Amino acid sequence: MKNFDALGLENIKVFYNLSYEELNEHEKNNKEGESCLNGTFCVDTGIFTGRSPKDKYFVKQDPSQNYISWGKINQHITKELFEKLLKKAKKQLSGKNVYIQDAYCGASLNSRKSVRFVTEFAWQAHFVKNMFIRPTEEELKNFNPDFIVYNACKCINEDFKKDGLNSEVFVVFNIEQNIAIIGGTYYGGEMKKGIFSMMNYWLPLENKLSMHCSANVGKDGDVALFFGLSGTGKTTLSTDPNRQLIGDDEHGWDDEGIFNFEGGCYAKTINLDPNNEPEIYAAIKKNALLENVVLREDKSVDFADSSKTENTRVSYPIEHIQNHKKDLKATHPRNIIFLTADAFGVLPPVSKLNKEQAMYYFLSGYTAKVAGTERGITEPQATFSACFGEPFMPLHPTVYARLLGEKIDTHKVNVYLINTGWSGGKYGVGKRMSIKATRACINAILDGSINQCKFETFDVFDLLIPKSLNGVETTLLNPINTWNNKNEYIDTRNKLAMMFIENFKRYEDVKEGIEYSKFGPKL
Repeated sequence: MKNFDALGLENIKVFYNLSYEELNEHEKNNKEGESCLNGTFCVDTGIFTGRSPKDKYFVKQDPSQNYISWGKINQHITKELFEKLLKKAKKQLSGKNVYIQDAYCGASLNSRKSVRFVTEFAWQAHFVKNMFIRPTEEELKNFNPDFIVYNACKCINEDFKKDGLNSEVFVVFNIEQNIAIIGGTYYGGEMKKGIFSMMNYWLPLENKLSMHCSANVGKDGDVALFFGLSGTGKTTLSTDPNRQLIGDDEHGWDDEGIFNFEGGCYAKTINLDPNNEPEIYAAIKKNALLENVVLREDKSVDFADSSKTENTRVSYPIEHIQNHKKDLKATHPRNIIFLTADAFGVLPPVSKLNKEQAMYYFLSGYTAKVAGTERGITEPQATFSACFGEPFMPLHPTVYARLLGEKIDTHKVNVYLINTGWSGGKYGVGKRMSIKATRACINAILDGSINQCKFETFDVFDLLIPKSLNGVETTLLNPINTWNNKNEYIDTRNKLAMMFIENFKRYEDVKEGIEYSKFGPKL
Protein backbone atom coordinates (compact mmCIF):
# COMPACT_ATOMS: atom_id res chain seq x y z
CA MET A 1 0.00 0.00 0.00
CA LYS A 2 1.21 3.51 -0.79
CA ASN A 3 2.38 5.82 1.96
CA PHE A 4 0.19 8.94 2.15
CA ASP A 5 1.90 10.60 5.12
CA ALA A 6 2.97 13.53 2.93
CA LEU A 7 -0.69 14.59 2.67
CA GLY A 8 -0.56 15.76 6.29
CA LEU A 9 -3.77 13.97 7.30
CA GLU A 10 -4.03 12.18 10.64
CA ASN A 11 -5.81 8.95 11.57
CA ILE A 12 -7.34 8.28 8.15
CA LYS A 13 -8.48 5.08 6.47
CA VAL A 14 -7.56 5.32 2.80
CA PHE A 15 -9.54 3.77 -0.04
CA TYR A 16 -7.15 4.05 -2.97
CA ASN A 17 -8.23 4.06 -6.63
CA LEU A 18 -11.22 1.84 -6.07
CA SER A 19 -12.85 0.08 -9.01
CA TYR A 20 -16.26 1.22 -10.25
CA GLU A 21 -17.88 -1.73 -8.49
CA GLU A 22 -16.18 -0.88 -5.20
CA LEU A 23 -17.06 2.82 -5.48
CA ASN A 24 -20.69 1.96 -6.15
CA GLU A 25 -20.75 -0.27 -3.08
CA HIS A 26 -19.35 2.58 -0.94
CA GLU A 27 -21.81 5.08 -2.43
CA LYS A 28 -24.72 2.84 -1.48
CA ASN A 29 -23.40 1.94 1.98
CA ASN A 30 -22.67 5.61 2.75
CA LYS A 31 -26.17 6.56 1.51
CA GLU A 32 -24.64 9.22 -0.76
CA GLY A 33 -27.48 8.99 -3.28
CA GLU A 34 -29.63 6.39 -5.00
CA SER A 35 -29.61 4.27 -8.12
CA CYS A 36 -32.06 5.04 -10.91
CA LEU A 37 -33.98 2.39 -12.84
CA ASN A 38 -31.10 1.39 -15.13
CA GLY A 39 -28.48 1.27 -12.35
CA THR A 40 -26.88 4.70 -12.86
CA PHE A 41 -26.04 6.25 -9.48
CA CYS A 42 -27.64 9.65 -8.78
CA VAL A 43 -26.40 12.28 -6.33
CA ASP A 44 -27.47 15.73 -5.20
CA THR A 45 -24.74 18.34 -4.80
CA GLY A 46 -26.60 20.38 -2.18
CA ILE A 47 -27.23 24.09 -2.48
CA PHE A 48 -24.47 24.43 -5.08
CA THR A 49 -25.58 22.95 -8.39
CA GLY A 50 -22.89 24.79 -10.33
CA ARG A 51 -19.48 26.33 -9.79
CA SER A 52 -18.84 29.23 -7.40
CA PRO A 53 -16.70 31.53 -9.57
CA LYS A 54 -16.72 34.38 -7.01
CA ASP A 55 -15.06 32.07 -4.48
CA LYS A 56 -12.06 31.09 -6.61
CA TYR A 57 -8.61 32.43 -5.62
CA PHE A 58 -4.92 32.13 -6.46
CA VAL A 59 -2.12 32.69 -3.96
CA LYS A 60 -0.28 35.87 -4.97
CA GLN A 61 3.42 35.04 -4.93
CA ASP A 62 6.46 34.76 -7.19
CA PRO A 63 6.85 33.70 -9.90
CA SER A 64 3.18 32.97 -10.82
CA GLN A 65 1.93 36.44 -9.87
CA ASN A 66 3.84 37.85 -12.84
CA TYR A 67 1.85 35.73 -15.31
CA ILE A 68 -1.66 35.73 -13.86
CA SER A 69 -4.17 38.27 -15.16
CA TRP A 70 -5.52 39.57 -11.84
CA GLY A 71 -9.07 40.87 -11.55
CA LYS A 72 -12.62 39.68 -10.92
CA ILE A 73 -11.92 36.31 -12.55
CA ASN A 74 -8.52 35.65 -10.97
CA GLN A 75 -8.69 36.96 -7.41
CA HIS A 76 -5.74 36.79 -5.06
CA ILE A 77 -5.18 35.79 -1.46
CA THR A 78 -2.07 35.79 0.71
CA LYS A 79 0.10 32.78 1.38
CA GLU A 80 -0.78 33.11 5.09
CA LEU A 81 -4.52 32.84 4.39
CA PHE A 82 -3.90 29.85 2.13
CA GLU A 83 -2.03 28.09 4.95
CA LYS A 84 -4.92 28.81 7.32
CA LEU A 85 -7.48 27.34 4.89
CA LEU A 86 -5.28 24.36 4.12
CA LYS A 87 -4.98 23.62 7.83
CA LYS A 88 -8.80 23.75 8.16
CA ALA A 89 -9.21 21.43 5.17
CA LYS A 90 -6.71 18.92 6.53
CA LYS A 91 -8.44 18.96 9.92
CA GLN A 92 -11.79 18.26 8.21
CA LEU A 93 -10.37 15.30 6.27
CA SER A 94 -8.46 13.84 9.23
CA GLY A 95 -10.00 11.04 11.29
CA LYS A 96 -12.20 10.01 8.34
CA ASN A 97 -12.55 7.42 5.62
CA VAL A 98 -10.79 9.13 2.72
CA TYR A 99 -10.99 8.31 -0.97
CA ILE A 100 -7.81 8.95 -2.94
CA GLN A 101 -8.00 8.86 -6.72
CA ASP A 102 -4.89 9.24 -8.88
CA ALA A 103 -5.45 10.28 -12.49
CA TYR A 104 -3.83 11.93 -15.49
CA CYS A 105 -4.87 15.17 -17.15
CA GLY A 106 -3.75 15.18 -20.79
CA ALA A 107 -3.53 12.32 -23.30
CA SER A 108 -0.22 13.63 -24.70
CA LEU A 109 2.71 12.07 -22.83
CA ASN A 110 4.70 15.28 -23.42
CA SER A 111 2.03 17.49 -21.88
CA ARG A 112 0.07 15.47 -19.31
CA LYS A 113 -0.01 16.13 -15.56
CA SER A 114 -0.43 13.60 -12.75
CA VAL A 115 -3.10 14.66 -10.25
CA ARG A 116 -4.05 13.23 -6.85
CA PHE A 117 -7.59 13.90 -5.59
CA VAL A 118 -8.41 13.51 -1.89
CA THR A 119 -12.15 13.38 -1.12
CA GLU A 120 -14.48 12.47 1.73
CA PHE A 121 -17.23 11.10 -0.54
CA ALA A 122 -17.07 7.99 -2.70
CA TRP A 123 -19.18 9.71 -5.37
CA GLN A 124 -16.60 12.49 -5.74
CA ALA A 125 -13.90 9.85 -6.33
CA HIS A 126 -16.30 8.27 -8.82
CA PHE A 127 -16.70 11.64 -10.57
CA VAL A 128 -12.92 12.04 -10.82
CA LYS A 129 -12.53 8.48 -12.12
CA ASN A 130 -15.06 9.27 -14.85
CA MET A 131 -13.68 12.65 -15.84
CA PHE A 132 -9.91 12.16 -15.95
CA ILE A 133 -7.63 9.68 -17.67
CA ARG A 134 -7.47 6.42 -15.74
CA PRO A 135 -3.91 5.09 -15.17
CA THR A 136 -3.18 1.41 -15.68
CA GLU A 137 -2.33 -0.78 -12.67
CA GLU A 138 1.30 -0.63 -13.76
CA GLU A 139 1.25 3.18 -14.00
CA LEU A 140 -0.29 3.44 -10.53
CA LYS A 141 2.68 1.60 -8.99
CA ASN A 142 5.01 4.50 -9.82
CA PHE A 143 2.44 7.31 -9.75
CA ASN A 144 3.97 10.53 -8.45
CA PRO A 145 1.51 13.46 -8.34
CA ASP A 146 2.40 16.79 -9.93
CA PHE A 147 -0.59 18.37 -8.22
CA ILE A 148 -2.86 17.55 -5.24
CA VAL A 149 -6.52 18.52 -4.74
CA TYR A 150 -7.89 18.44 -1.18
CA ASN A 151 -11.67 18.34 -1.50
CA ALA A 152 -12.88 19.22 2.01
CA CYS A 153 -16.37 20.14 0.84
CA LYS A 154 -17.87 19.93 4.35
CA CYS A 155 -15.39 22.54 5.61
CA ILE A 156 -16.43 26.21 5.59
CA ASN A 157 -14.54 29.39 6.40
CA GLU A 158 -16.53 31.17 9.14
CA ASP A 159 -13.99 34.03 9.11
CA PHE A 160 -14.57 34.89 5.44
CA LYS A 161 -15.59 38.51 6.14
CA LYS A 162 -12.56 39.13 8.34
CA ASP A 163 -10.39 37.43 5.71
CA GLY A 164 -11.82 39.67 2.96
CA LEU A 165 -13.35 36.77 1.00
CA ASN A 166 -16.71 36.55 -0.74
CA SER A 167 -18.38 33.79 1.28
CA GLU A 168 -17.82 30.70 3.43
CA VAL A 169 -16.94 28.79 0.24
CA PHE A 170 -13.34 28.72 -1.00
CA VAL A 171 -11.62 27.19 -4.03
CA VAL A 172 -7.96 28.12 -3.75
CA PHE A 173 -4.89 27.35 -5.87
CA ASN A 174 -1.28 27.53 -4.75
CA ILE A 175 0.68 27.21 -8.00
CA GLU A 176 4.11 27.09 -6.36
CA GLN A 177 3.08 24.36 -3.89
CA ASN A 178 1.02 22.52 -6.54
CA ILE A 179 -2.01 22.30 -4.25
CA ALA A 180 -5.70 23.18 -4.57
CA ILE A 181 -8.23 23.15 -1.73
CA ILE A 182 -12.02 23.08 -2.01
CA GLY A 183 -14.26 24.00 0.90
CA GLY A 184 -17.97 24.63 1.36
CA THR A 185 -19.24 23.30 -1.98
CA TYR A 186 -20.04 19.70 -2.93
CA TYR A 187 -20.28 20.40 -6.68
CA GLY A 188 -18.07 17.94 -8.58
CA GLY A 189 -17.38 20.37 -11.42
CA GLU A 190 -15.08 22.38 -9.14
CA MET A 191 -12.51 19.57 -9.37
CA LYS A 192 -12.84 19.24 -13.13
CA LYS A 193 -12.62 22.95 -13.88
CA GLY A 194 -9.99 23.52 -11.20
CA ILE A 195 -7.53 21.26 -13.01
CA PHE A 196 -8.57 22.82 -16.32
CA SER A 197 -7.62 26.21 -14.87
CA MET A 198 -4.21 24.84 -13.95
CA MET A 199 -3.65 23.38 -17.43
CA ASN A 200 -4.58 26.83 -18.79
CA TYR A 201 -1.74 28.21 -16.67
CA TRP A 202 0.93 25.56 -17.37
CA LEU A 203 0.56 24.86 -21.09
CA PRO A 204 0.70 28.35 -22.68
CA LEU A 205 3.95 28.99 -20.79
CA GLU A 206 5.33 26.03 -22.80
CA ASN A 207 3.93 27.53 -26.04
CA LYS A 208 1.11 24.96 -26.10
CA LEU A 209 -2.50 26.04 -26.50
CA SER A 210 -5.09 24.97 -23.94
CA MET A 211 -8.68 25.16 -25.17
CA HIS A 212 -12.25 24.99 -23.87
CA CYS A 213 -13.56 23.02 -26.83
CA SER A 214 -14.74 19.63 -28.02
CA ALA A 215 -13.01 17.73 -30.82
CA ASN A 216 -13.71 14.91 -33.25
CA VAL A 217 -12.04 13.33 -36.26
CA GLY A 218 -13.34 11.92 -39.55
CA LYS A 219 -12.41 8.73 -41.38
CA ASP A 220 -9.80 10.62 -43.41
CA GLY A 221 -8.11 11.97 -40.28
CA ASP A 222 -9.61 15.47 -40.60
CA VAL A 223 -9.90 16.98 -37.13
CA ALA A 224 -12.55 19.55 -36.13
CA LEU A 225 -12.64 21.68 -32.98
CA PHE A 226 -15.89 23.04 -31.52
CA PHE A 227 -15.68 26.06 -29.21
CA GLY A 228 -18.76 27.27 -27.37
CA LEU A 229 -20.17 28.25 -23.99
CA SER A 230 -22.74 26.24 -22.09
CA GLY A 231 -25.97 25.67 -24.01
CA THR A 232 -24.50 26.28 -27.48
CA GLY A 233 -24.40 22.60 -28.50
CA LYS A 234 -20.69 21.92 -28.07
CA THR A 235 -21.17 18.44 -26.61
CA THR A 236 -24.14 17.50 -28.79
CA LEU A 237 -22.64 18.61 -32.12
CA SER A 238 -19.23 17.03 -31.56
CA THR A 239 -20.88 13.68 -30.74
CA ASP A 240 -21.38 12.44 -34.29
CA PRO A 241 -21.93 8.77 -35.29
CA ASN A 242 -19.87 9.36 -38.46
CA ARG A 243 -16.85 10.80 -36.65
CA GLN A 244 -14.74 9.58 -33.74
CA LEU A 245 -15.03 11.68 -30.58
CA ILE A 246 -11.67 12.83 -29.22
CA GLY A 247 -13.28 14.69 -26.31
CA ASP A 248 -16.24 16.87 -25.41
CA ASP A 249 -14.83 19.79 -23.41
CA GLU A 250 -11.11 20.37 -22.77
CA HIS A 251 -8.16 19.96 -25.12
CA GLY A 252 -4.55 20.91 -25.69
CA TRP A 253 -2.77 21.67 -28.96
CA ASP A 254 0.95 21.02 -29.01
CA ASP A 255 3.49 20.32 -31.77
CA GLU A 256 2.08 16.83 -32.31
CA GLY A 257 -1.56 17.90 -32.66
CA ILE A 258 -4.76 17.82 -30.59
CA PHE A 259 -5.19 15.86 -27.35
CA ASN A 260 -7.96 15.50 -24.80
CA PHE A 261 -7.25 16.59 -21.22
CA GLU A 262 -9.90 14.22 -19.92
CA GLY A 263 -11.01 10.61 -20.00
CA GLY A 264 -14.73 11.27 -19.77
CA CYS A 265 -17.61 13.58 -20.63
CA TYR A 266 -19.77 15.91 -18.53
CA ALA A 267 -23.00 16.51 -20.42
CA LYS A 268 -26.04 18.60 -19.56
CA THR A 269 -29.15 16.42 -19.27
CA ILE A 270 -31.97 18.95 -19.01
CA ASN A 271 -34.62 17.95 -21.59
CA LEU A 272 -32.34 15.18 -22.86
CA ASP A 273 -34.04 13.50 -25.82
CA PRO A 274 -32.88 10.08 -27.10
CA ASN A 275 -33.94 11.06 -30.64
CA ASN A 276 -31.85 14.24 -30.75
CA GLU A 277 -28.90 13.06 -28.66
CA PRO A 278 -28.87 9.24 -28.85
CA GLU A 279 -25.18 8.81 -28.02
CA ILE A 280 -25.38 10.84 -24.80
CA TYR A 281 -28.65 9.19 -23.80
CA ALA A 282 -27.12 5.74 -24.32
CA ALA A 283 -24.06 6.73 -22.26
CA ILE A 284 -26.21 7.08 -19.13
CA LYS A 285 -25.82 3.61 -17.71
CA LYS A 286 -23.91 1.75 -14.98
CA ASN A 287 -20.63 3.59 -14.03
CA ALA A 288 -22.06 6.94 -15.20
CA LEU A 289 -22.96 9.43 -12.46
CA LEU A 290 -26.05 11.67 -12.58
CA GLU A 291 -26.17 14.98 -10.68
CA ASN A 292 -29.27 16.79 -9.41
CA VAL A 293 -31.78 14.99 -11.62
CA VAL A 294 -35.33 14.21 -10.47
CA LEU A 295 -36.42 10.58 -10.24
CA ARG A 296 -39.99 9.43 -10.75
CA GLU A 297 -41.64 6.95 -8.37
CA ASP A 298 -40.43 4.02 -10.47
CA LYS A 299 -36.84 5.42 -10.25
CA SER A 300 -36.74 6.43 -13.93
CA VAL A 301 -35.22 9.85 -14.63
CA ASP A 302 -37.44 12.80 -15.52
CA PHE A 303 -35.00 14.71 -17.70
CA ALA A 304 -37.54 17.52 -18.25
CA ASP A 305 -37.77 18.32 -14.52
CA SER A 306 -35.63 21.36 -13.66
CA SER A 307 -37.00 21.83 -10.12
CA LYS A 308 -33.54 21.23 -8.57
CA THR A 309 -31.60 23.11 -11.24
CA GLU A 310 -31.41 23.80 -14.98
CA ASN A 311 -27.84 22.50 -14.74
CA THR A 312 -28.60 18.79 -14.37
CA ARG A 313 -25.55 16.79 -15.45
CA VAL A 314 -24.14 13.35 -16.15
CA SER A 315 -20.48 12.35 -16.05
CA TYR A 316 -19.42 9.17 -17.80
CA PRO A 317 -16.17 7.55 -18.99
CA ILE A 318 -15.58 8.28 -22.66
CA GLU A 319 -15.76 4.54 -23.34
CA HIS A 320 -19.54 4.93 -23.00
CA ILE A 321 -19.46 6.72 -26.35
CA GLN A 322 -19.11 3.83 -28.75
CA ASN A 323 -17.44 5.85 -31.48
CA HIS A 324 -14.63 7.48 -29.48
CA LYS A 325 -10.94 7.66 -30.36
CA LYS A 326 -9.19 5.34 -27.95
CA ASP A 327 -5.91 7.26 -27.66
CA LEU A 328 -7.82 10.57 -27.16
CA LYS A 329 -5.59 12.47 -29.57
CA ALA A 330 -5.18 13.25 -33.27
CA THR A 331 -3.26 15.43 -35.70
CA HIS A 332 -3.67 19.19 -36.25
CA PRO A 333 -7.21 20.39 -37.03
CA ARG A 334 -8.53 21.19 -40.49
CA ASN A 335 -11.58 23.14 -39.25
CA ILE A 336 -12.41 25.24 -36.19
CA ILE A 337 -16.05 26.00 -35.41
CA PHE A 338 -17.17 28.71 -32.97
CA LEU A 339 -20.67 28.01 -31.64
CA THR A 340 -22.97 30.73 -30.35
CA ALA A 341 -26.61 30.55 -29.30
CA ASP A 342 -27.68 34.04 -30.38
CA ALA A 343 -30.99 34.65 -28.61
CA PHE A 344 -31.36 38.01 -30.38
CA GLY A 345 -31.90 36.21 -33.71
CA VAL A 346 -29.32 38.39 -35.47
CA LEU A 347 -26.39 36.19 -36.51
CA PRO A 348 -26.43 33.91 -39.58
CA PRO A 349 -26.50 30.12 -39.17
CA VAL A 350 -22.99 29.91 -40.68
CA SER A 351 -20.27 32.46 -41.49
CA LYS A 352 -16.72 32.03 -42.75
CA LEU A 353 -14.00 33.93 -40.85
CA ASN A 354 -10.52 35.01 -41.86
CA LYS A 355 -7.73 34.68 -39.27
CA GLU A 356 -8.16 38.18 -37.84
CA GLN A 357 -11.93 37.78 -37.55
CA ALA A 358 -11.29 34.44 -35.85
CA MET A 359 -9.17 36.19 -33.24
CA TYR A 360 -11.89 38.81 -32.72
CA TYR A 361 -14.69 36.29 -32.19
CA PHE A 362 -12.42 34.06 -30.09
CA LEU A 363 -11.63 36.95 -27.77
CA SER A 364 -15.30 37.99 -27.73
CA GLY A 365 -16.58 34.50 -26.84
CA TYR A 366 -20.20 35.51 -27.43
CA THR A 367 -23.44 33.73 -26.67
CA ALA A 368 -26.76 34.92 -25.19
CA LYS A 369 -28.71 33.68 -22.19
CA VAL A 370 -32.44 33.41 -22.65
CA ALA A 371 -35.32 34.39 -20.40
CA GLY A 372 -36.10 31.92 -17.65
CA THR A 373 -32.70 30.28 -17.32
CA GLU A 374 -31.64 32.54 -14.46
CA ARG A 375 -33.52 34.69 -11.99
CA GLY A 376 -34.05 38.22 -13.24
CA ILE A 377 -33.47 37.47 -16.92
CA THR A 378 -36.67 38.42 -18.73
CA GLU A 379 -35.24 39.06 -22.19
CA PRO A 380 -32.12 37.87 -24.07
CA GLN A 381 -28.89 38.85 -22.35
CA ALA A 382 -25.54 38.95 -24.16
CA THR A 383 -22.72 37.00 -22.55
CA PHE A 384 -19.10 37.55 -23.53
CA SER A 385 -16.58 35.06 -22.16
CA ALA A 386 -13.07 35.47 -23.58
CA CYS A 387 -11.73 32.40 -25.40
CA PHE A 388 -15.11 30.73 -24.76
CA GLY A 389 -13.95 29.95 -21.23
CA GLU A 390 -12.86 33.09 -19.38
CA PRO A 391 -13.61 31.79 -15.85
CA PHE A 392 -10.89 29.16 -16.34
CA MET A 393 -8.19 31.32 -17.93
CA PRO A 394 -5.53 32.48 -15.43
CA LEU A 395 -3.46 34.28 -18.10
CA HIS A 396 -4.50 37.32 -20.15
CA PRO A 397 -6.98 36.26 -22.90
CA THR A 398 -4.70 37.62 -25.63
CA VAL A 399 -2.06 35.02 -24.66
CA TYR A 400 -4.44 32.27 -25.80
CA ALA A 401 -5.60 34.25 -28.83
CA ARG A 402 -2.02 34.83 -29.98
CA LEU A 403 -1.27 31.11 -29.73
CA LEU A 404 -4.46 30.24 -31.63
CA GLY A 405 -3.61 32.71 -34.39
CA GLU A 406 -0.12 31.26 -34.78
CA LYS A 407 -1.51 27.74 -35.08
CA ILE A 408 -4.22 28.78 -37.57
CA ASP A 409 -1.47 30.30 -39.71
CA THR A 410 0.96 27.41 -39.40
CA HIS A 411 -1.56 24.66 -40.12
CA LYS A 412 -3.83 26.55 -42.57
CA VAL A 413 -7.00 25.97 -40.54
CA ASN A 414 -10.46 27.08 -41.71
CA VAL A 415 -12.58 28.91 -39.12
CA TYR A 416 -16.37 29.28 -39.04
CA LEU A 417 -18.98 30.90 -36.79
CA ILE A 418 -22.17 28.86 -36.30
CA ASN A 419 -25.33 30.28 -34.72
CA THR A 420 -27.28 27.55 -32.91
CA GLY A 421 -29.64 30.16 -31.47
CA TRP A 422 -32.67 31.94 -32.88
CA SER A 423 -33.90 33.02 -36.29
CA GLY A 424 -36.90 35.08 -37.41
CA GLY A 425 -36.90 37.15 -34.24
CA LYS A 426 -35.41 37.15 -30.76
CA TYR A 427 -36.17 34.50 -28.15
CA GLY A 428 -39.93 34.42 -27.56
CA VAL A 429 -40.69 35.63 -31.07
CA GLY A 430 -38.49 33.68 -33.47
CA LYS A 431 -37.66 29.99 -33.56
CA ARG A 432 -34.58 28.09 -32.44
CA MET A 433 -32.37 26.83 -35.27
CA SER A 434 -33.19 23.19 -35.84
CA ILE A 435 -30.44 20.68 -35.07
CA LYS A 436 -31.03 19.40 -38.62
CA ALA A 437 -30.15 22.79 -40.16
CA THR A 438 -27.13 23.22 -37.87
CA ARG A 439 -25.93 19.69 -38.71
CA ALA A 440 -26.25 20.51 -42.42
CA CYS A 441 -24.02 23.60 -41.95
CA ILE A 442 -21.45 21.59 -40.00
CA ASN A 443 -21.51 18.69 -42.48
CA ALA A 444 -20.85 21.14 -45.33
CA ILE A 445 -17.84 22.47 -43.41
CA LEU A 446 -16.51 19.01 -42.59
CA ASP A 447 -16.91 17.52 -46.07
CA GLY A 448 -15.56 20.70 -47.70
CA SER A 449 -18.67 21.31 -49.84
CA ILE A 450 -19.11 24.76 -48.30
CA ASN A 451 -16.02 25.83 -50.27
CA GLN A 452 -18.01 25.38 -53.50
CA CYS A 453 -20.62 27.93 -52.37
CA LYS A 454 -20.92 31.51 -53.58
CA PHE A 455 -20.65 33.93 -50.66
CA GLU A 456 -22.04 37.37 -49.90
CA THR A 457 -21.11 39.86 -47.19
CA PHE A 458 -23.26 40.01 -44.06
CA ASP A 459 -23.85 43.72 -43.31
CA VAL A 460 -22.32 45.47 -40.28
CA PHE A 461 -20.51 42.34 -39.07
CA ASP A 462 -18.65 42.08 -42.41
CA LEU A 463 -18.79 38.27 -42.40
CA LEU A 464 -18.91 36.01 -45.44
CA ILE A 465 -22.12 33.94 -45.63
CA PRO A 466 -23.13 31.38 -48.29
CA LYS A 467 -25.92 32.36 -50.69
CA SER A 468 -27.14 28.77 -50.76
CA LEU A 469 -26.18 25.61 -48.93
CA ASN A 470 -27.34 22.05 -49.38
CA GLY A 471 -29.74 20.98 -46.62
CA VAL A 472 -30.44 24.51 -45.36
CA GLU A 473 -33.45 26.59 -46.36
CA THR A 474 -32.03 29.50 -48.37
CA THR A 475 -34.03 32.17 -46.49
CA LEU A 476 -32.31 31.10 -43.25
CA LEU A 477 -28.80 31.91 -44.51
CA ASN A 478 -29.23 35.68 -44.29
CA PRO A 479 -31.21 36.33 -41.09
CA ILE A 480 -32.83 39.56 -42.28
CA ASN A 481 -34.91 37.42 -44.66
CA THR A 482 -36.45 35.51 -41.72
CA TRP A 483 -37.78 38.58 -39.88
CA ASN A 484 -41.24 39.95 -40.70
CA ASN A 485 -40.25 43.44 -39.54
CA LYS A 486 -37.00 44.32 -41.35
CA ASN A 487 -36.55 47.63 -39.51
CA GLU A 488 -36.82 45.84 -36.19
CA TYR A 489 -34.17 43.39 -37.39
CA ILE A 490 -31.82 46.23 -38.36
CA ASP A 491 -32.30 47.89 -34.96
CA THR A 492 -31.63 44.62 -33.14
CA ARG A 493 -28.59 43.87 -35.32
CA ASN A 494 -27.12 47.30 -34.60
CA LYS A 495 -27.81 46.89 -30.89
CA LEU A 496 -25.93 43.56 -30.83
CA ALA A 497 -23.07 45.05 -32.87
CA MET A 498 -22.71 47.82 -30.29
CA MET A 499 -22.56 45.21 -27.51
CA PHE A 500 -19.62 43.56 -29.30
CA ILE A 501 -17.87 46.92 -29.75
CA GLU A 502 -18.38 47.91 -26.11
CA ASN A 503 -17.16 44.54 -24.84
CA PHE A 504 -14.01 44.66 -26.95
CA LYS A 505 -12.94 47.99 -25.45
CA ARG A 506 -11.49 46.03 -22.52
CA TYR A 507 -8.70 44.85 -24.85
CA GLU A 508 -7.66 48.35 -25.89
CA ASP A 509 -4.86 48.39 -23.30
CA VAL A 510 -2.89 45.72 -25.22
CA LYS A 511 -1.47 45.76 -28.73
CA GLU A 512 -3.35 42.64 -29.88
CA GLY A 513 -6.67 44.10 -28.72
CA ILE A 514 -6.22 47.24 -30.80
CA GLU A 515 -5.15 45.16 -33.79
CA TYR A 516 -8.08 42.71 -33.72
CA SER A 517 -10.73 45.34 -32.88
CA LYS A 518 -10.58 46.43 -36.55
CA PHE A 519 -12.12 43.10 -37.57
CA GLY A 520 -15.33 43.29 -35.54
CA PRO A 521 -18.69 44.89 -36.37
CA LYS A 522 -18.69 48.43 -37.78
CA LEU A 523 -21.54 50.87 -37.28
